[in-house]
Amino acid sequence: MPSLSLKYGCNPHQAHAKISCETSPIQVLNGAPSYINFLDALNACQLVQELQEATNLPCATSFKHASPTSAALAKPLEEVRLKSYFLEHIPHLNNSPIATAYARARGADRLSSFGDFVALSDPCDITCAQVLAQEVSDGIIAPEFEPKALEMLKKKKQGAYVIFQIDKNYIPPLLEKREVFGITLEQERNHLKITPHLLADIVTRNQNLPKEAQDDLLLSLITLKYTQSNSICLTYQGQAIGVGAGQQSRIHCTKIAADKADLWHLRIHPKVLDLPFIPHLKRPTKDNLIYAYLTHGLSSEDLACFTKSPEILSQEEKQDYLNHIEGVSLGSDAFFPFSDSILRAYQSGVRYIAQSGGSKQDKGVIEACDAKGLVMAFTHTRLFHH
Repeated sequence: MPSLSLKYGCNPHQAHAKISCETSPIQVLNGAPSYINFLDALNACQLVQELQEATNLPCATSFKHASPTSAALAKPLEEVRLKSYFLEHIPHLNNSPIATAYARARGADRLSSFGDFVALSDPCDITCAQVLAQEVSDGIIAPEFEPKALEMLKKKKQGAYVIFQIDKNYIPPLLEKREVFGITLEQERNHLKITPHLLADIVTRNQNLPKEAQDDLLLSLITLKYTQSNSICLTYQGQAIGVGAGQQSRIHCTKIAADKADLWHLRIHPKVLDLPFIPHLKRPTKDNLIYAYLTHGLSSEDLACFTKSPEILSQEEKQDYLNHIEGVSLGSDAFFPFSDSILRAYQSGVRYIAQSGGSKQDKGVIEACDAKGLVMAFTHTRLFHH
């Protein structure tokens, strides 16, 4: 693929779009990829390759508009999560590590993952293809595909599903270029390795950073490395459960990420799991109804999608449920200018934090963490991505 013409650029009126590379690491196995498909795929495949290198586990990410909605490591799904992700009918899903990784990545923020681009660290097997077959998705990039999995995926979107195969051994050039408004920008690509040494400088009184929390912080930092800045990522048990991307203020990033994490936790509240949907309701419709049920409430039109009126879940019940959540980790792609993000994150169960440090307000931020008994590490590393 030295040069490939694309349908259009970011928008339909932006013509003369193409992609080129002297020695391309990507094969187009199916579909007519778009400009944005390539942006998502090229960022997403880097994320999963780096995450696998750091953890030695299969992993996956669900990408949307050049940022991950989530990234996750392979881990069996509990029955309540299988139910909340509408996956109970897929037999032996937990026997496929790569399928569990994608199911967890897709399930973290199902509203944002609608129409996602998928990246897998490992070959796509038939079980992972079965998970993908039921979701609204634009494309996938993976190092290999089992023949039956490829055959199944080629049928998605009436045969238009975009399928890329990536050479995992490809090493990109050290320098990368971008042209904006007729001006060429050039920089060294961000080849920084996210490793445990970034978490060595713990600046709070509480110095206890368990291995599981350390792994979650590394997951958050690797996810942030490929997220449009400013960005915050909340992680829990090997899964990014809330990503706040592309905001101008740190507190807005934190609020978005924490709100998403709260919704992820609440999806397995017994009242949510028992919502009486009418038969054969599509998954995206269920996702939208669950979001309405947990946030602004159901409309009269919404109620027509249930066999009976759902039992009310009060604000007090939601808060009581969330008050029991602990052990969440948070990564920030830069420093906190104020302690407001710390206080908001604490309300969503965050107990471990990794951030660059370097703010004039570092002392106040550390004091806020100490007041709540949190563990915070200064990475001394900024991870802006644009």
